[in-house]
Amino acid sequence: MVLQIKIYRNTIIDLEIPIGIILIIGIIAFILDFKNYKKTYEYSGFGLYLFSIMHYIIGFGFIICSIFMLMNYYLADRNVKTESYEIVDRTWIQGGGTRYRFGEKQPVFTINYKGKKKELVFFTEYYEKMNSYKTVEFETRQGFFGFDVLENKKLINNIDE
Repeated sequence: MVLQIKIYRNTIIDLEIPIGIILIIGIIAFILDFKNYKKTYEYSGFGLYLFSIMHYIIGFGFIICSIFMLMNYYLADRNVKTESYEIVDRTWIQGGGTRYRFGEKQPVFTINYKGKKKELVFFTEYYEKMNSYKTVEFETRQGFFGFDVLENKKLINNIDE
């Protein structure tokens, strides 16, 4: 799941699409395999339906969504375009990092990418000067399913020092 989050951060895709894939595949798997689930586990009543739908959505839904995101990312077109976008908002998140960098703040910059808001997460080393960055430059490739993939993100400092 961590890999899927990293790939999601580097893909321009609406959040509704992965969530939709997860839910639709989970519900289809529930419909097709529910009677086998009933035979396998000894739940009854509401618990049977609750645990089975959670199993199918989390299990099958996330697996298919991961395959979808990985295929879009790794089978992307080789043609690379370099683009630059103005930063419209900035914030930070508490980073996970390694055990030595656990809890350090990671800057998050929001850009308008072709009419859609996209948040870009950078390493903690950019946190101190996050207010001085005005634009982000990165390379994009068209993904296998048509969703753009970001590569080589670079912050540009436009303030004269």
